[in-house]
Amino acid sequence: QVQLVESGGGLVQPGGSLRLSCAATGTIYRPYVMGWYRQAPGEQRQLAATITGYGVTNYAESVKGRFTISRANAQNTIYLQMNSLKPEDTAVYYCNLDMRTSLPPKGNYWGKGTLVTVSS
Repeated sequence: QVQLVESGGGLVQPGGSLRLSCAATGTIYRPYVMGWYRQAPGEQRQLAATITGYGVTNYAESVKGRFTISRANAQNTIYLQMNSLKPEDTAVYYCNLDMRTSLPPKGNYWGKGTLVTVSS
């Protein structure tokens, strides 16, 4: 059974930086996409950034140039480096592992989330 464990959230001032980590345990099948989604209070969960097992990245327009997603395949871990944080980045950040197109097809998994608060 796959589990995703996030860490690295917290309180940061506007303009500051945080680094989120997500470690996946269990068997990972390829191809897959891992990523970070975020949900602000009263809003729907939205994509922040994703990365494939081959290193292809995708970012929401709102975070381009400020956030960087990376991975350490040997550890089945991804990171989200967040710089120049803004109050509107405040949200619960969820790690996601999508193996619905893997061989064989597996599920779509979510972590429990980690809160990021950007406030002075």
